[in-house]
Amino acid sequence: MNLSESPSDTIALAHGSGGLLTHELLREVFLKCFDNTVLAEMEDSAKLPPLPPGQLALTTDSYVVQPLFFPGGDVGKLAVCGTVNDLAVTGARPLYLSCGFIIEEGLPLDTLVRVVDSMATTALSAGVQIVTGDTKVVEHGAADGIFINTAGVGVIPPGVDLSPSRMRPGDVVVVNGPVGDHGIAVMLAREKLNFHADVVSDCAPLNGLVAALLEAVPESADGSGAVRCMRDATRGGLVTVLCEWAESGVGIEIEERAVPVREAVRAVSEFLGIDPLYSANEGTLALVVAPDMAEAALAILRAHPLGRDAAVIGRITAEHAGRVALRTPYGARRILQMLAGAQLPRIC
Repeated sequence: MNLSESPSDTIALAHGSGGLLTHELLREVFLKCFDNTVLAEMEDSAKLPPLPPGQLALTTDSYVVQPLFFPGGDVGKLAVCGTVNDLAVTGARPLYLSCGFIIEEGLPLDTLVRVVDSMATTALSAGVQIVTGDTKVVEHGAADGIFINTAGVGVIPPGVDLSPSRMRPGDVVVVNGPVGDHGIAVMLAREKLNFHADVVSDCAPLNGLVAALLEAVPESADGSGAVRCMRDATRGGLVTVLCEWAESGVGIEIEERAVPVREAVRAVSEFLGIDPLYSANEGTLALVVAPDMAEAALAILRAHPLGRDAAVIGRITAEHAGRVALRTPYGARRILQMLAGAQLPRIC
């Protein structure tokens, strides 16, 4: 967009009035970036083409991260990745997104353009279309720049059934890569802490990785689905996912040494007293796989750029049902519980 053609260099309340400035904003920013035939109709609802066979999946989320831009991403990229990943870990193929913007009066127009352009680029890389949306402008001080709400529609192919209820003792717990990157990257950017640490958010769309895995290892030796369940480890980190899974009535035991954590993340976390196992991720998923297909699953994950550091970190067990145990390097067991408070708020 050529900003010199814009009626203003900053967002004004009139941009949300529904009048001329609103239409110019839609035309010059959103329609240019989110260019597709469905959105171009400019109807009150997106008229979607017939969906592929399968079960419909729908998710929604809101993104209020501060700062808006951080190493490895921004609020726009985060909004697309978070919604795509929420669909992908159910086994769905993400297809369409909506986006609702709450914009603060006085926001520089070029900041909005950067965010919207980032969303468009990320949606393109994930193979999804942003087909409908909404824009509201609030008074200065009523929002921190931009809040984004998204909804996503996808289709779960016939035969795919992912659920924690399918976990069995002996199943293997796997992660596709290091944990804690996103939470630490956002914290360092927000607090302007100069640790000389190269920490970048893992923010990425995981649907391609998930699709490759489900296609390559569909069944285990007993004829059931080899991949039992998946979750992206966002707020509350890896431990929160494991604790939620344990609530289904199984025990989970992980090896502390086996969980991949980048050295820079580990160093910053230790200095600040933060446990990376509870730190947020935006491109890391945990999955449970039948034991006879664990090596095949690892091979598929490691062949993908977003799974190069995939690792087995533990197992499902009949012991201590409903709890998650961490085995330390010294052989002791420690029960892991959900966070009682917020380790770091507004990381997504």
